[in-house]
Amino acid sequence: MFEKVQTILAKQLRLDPSRITPESQIKKDLGADSLDILQLLMRIEDQYGIVIPDQALAKFETVKDVVDYLEKQQVQL
Repeated sequence: MFEKVQTILAKQLRLDPSRITPESQIKKDLGADSLDILQLLMRIEDQYGIVIPDQALAKFETVKDVVDYLEKQQVQL
């Protein structure tokens, strides 16, 4: 699951995937802004047919937060 999220983030933010770890803070470490995060989650929603509520979105600080949420929702990436 992490590798899939890592790939999507790397493409979205135009980063080397090796820079992205589970502990990476999406805004601080990866330089994403709110629009980047929204676009990332919209891409995940579109690709995998899920809906991520706004209250969950507000809690995503690290890559691991996103992965944990998707795993909890049993999303098959």
